[in-house]
Amino acid sequence: MLKKENQNTEYKQSWRDEFLKPVCAFANTEGGTLYIGIDDAGQVVGVENADKLLTDIPNKITDMLRIVAAVNLKREKNKEYIVIKIKAYEAPVSFKGKYYIRSGSTTQELNGAALQNFLLQKNGTSWESVVEERASMKDIDLNTIAKFKELSTKRFPAAAKEKSVVGLLEKLHLLNNGKLTRAAILLFGKDPRKFYISSYIKIGRFKDDATLLSMDDIYGNLFQQAEDTIEVLKKKYLQAEVKIKKLHREEELEYPEPALREAIVNAIVHKDYSSVHTQLKIYPDHLSLWNNGELSQKLTLEKLKKTHSSYPRNELIADVFYKAAYIEAWGHGTVKMIEECKKAGLPEPLYEDDAGGMLITFRKDIYTAENLLKMGLNDRQIKAITYVKENGSIVNSIYQNINSTTKKTASRDLADLISKKLLENKGGTTKGAVYVLKK
Repeated sequence: MLKKENQNTEYKQSWRDEFLKPVCAFANTEGGTLYIGIDDAGQVVGVENADKLLTDIPNKITDMLRIVAAVNLKREKNKEYIVIKIKAYEAPVSFKGKYYIRSGSTTQELNGAALQNFLLQKNGTSWESVVEERASMKDIDLNTIAKFKELSTKRFPAAAKEKSVVGLLEKLHLLNNGKLTRAAILLFGKDPRKFYISSYIKIGRFKDDATLLSMDDIYGNLFQQAEDTIEVLKKKYLQAEVKIKKLHREEELEYPEPALREAIVNAIVHKDYSSVHTQLKIYPDHLSLWNNGELSQKLTLEKLKKTHSSYPRNELIADVFYKAAYIEAWGHGTVKMIEECKKAGLPEPLYEDDAGGMLITFRKDIYTAENLLKMGLNDRQIKAITYVKENGSIVNSIYQNINSTTKKTASRDLADLISKKLLENKGGTTKGAVYVLKK
């Protein structure tokens, strides 16, 4: 049995001309291999008319896709199958006037903004680097330019020395033949929404998914959005707890501010500005931030949990944010969010692919004594949950010991905690069961 289907591998039991779609998708993505005569489980089932297909398939790939693929015949246990190997092509490849790419183990047709961005990238450019013909220097906000110069003194000292706005924008590669690019308007524009209607962040407080309590829209250029979003969150949406540290009075938000800042900047840098606005939702027990723009095909959700190579959707925007010290190190932002949440005693943020975009969810510590009491736990159970938080797990005998109770009571309490989905049994019989916090 061969490996499972993935980004670079697909199986088909027999040949049909419509399978030129995955061939096209492989050519437009990272290359790949299409097997004919193998089922979805990777088992060789054999193919009929193998010799004929060995001639027909290469000809159809050349005639209909205008590319060349290596097509070979293989044999296993007296069954023949065909292996079609396709390399990645720099130029865009179409099938019957349509463009396809690989996403995970699926072949997807590109349309609308996604197709536009794909064709731009294949032609060596990007959405953000295209000239904005409707804009002029009158649309540039000089206050933001001045602030950028102050912020970038260490990482981009040339900014402070540059006297003219045009000169600075040229050094930042935000002009194309002397004209403002889309990135220039987004970064330093007075009103980017005049050109790109979705370039803003919508904040909402929700009681639940069906009940909106309050809402704010954050407009302005990307620097203003980054700062104003945090300020609105602090003033209107998030509670702050006063703590005394080394004789100093400090206010700590219910979610760590460095992690929130990192998430907001991450959303700004990776957003697809040809699509819908960014959405930030605050619920009683969690906060979520969604921005349109799928994760790079070279990354996985697991890779986000450790230091990784950076593949910013908007290279120019990412570079300017880095020079202004809004980004500490490329590829470390998602790791920093995890570190900050752990430092604050909160669960690590959850990263998800969602509706064509990236969703980051910050969760509160639901295991506080106050919250557990509201959930109907008794004093013994609260003490046990606190023990598990500090030690990682608990067994029946320890439950009995810390609560000075009987085995029967301990078993009943632990069963109740499992039914409330606060604990789970990580192995062992009832006698030797080990209980941990349920994720």
